[in-house]
Amino acid sequence: MADKNLGISVLLDHYGAMLTDKQRDVIDLYYNQDLSLAEIAEHEGISRQGVRDNIKRGEAFLLEMEEKLHLAQKMGDLLEVIETVNQLCDEIERENRAVRSAGIQRRTAAIRQMLSGCIDEYFS
Repeated sequence: MADKNLGISVLLDHYGAMLTDKQRDVIDLYYNQDLSLAEIAEHEGISRQGVRDNIKRGEAFLLEMEEKLHLAQKMGDLLEVIETVNQLCDEIERENRAVRSAGIQRRTAAIRQMLSGCIDEYFS
């Protein structure tokens, strides 16, 4: 097979439950465990061509789901927003060292707590 599209591993996290068990297993072994087609065929008790076909069908499905739903893209965008907000909190806290405003300190702590809750809820 051609070079691996490592984005498939991310899509597997989002849409893997929608694949057949066999597709999910072979894609996981190929992308996440880095097994060869021959190793997967031996592990799964199917032909190398069967492995390849399951991977190709699974990849096509994962890509189609992302094209329609954009969940992986939205999750990536959300992570970027969280990182930016976190960096802004760092800047506010640095600037607040001179002013020593308890209100600013309390608000940045609240923002960080909300970010932490968001990360725990959506990314754990």
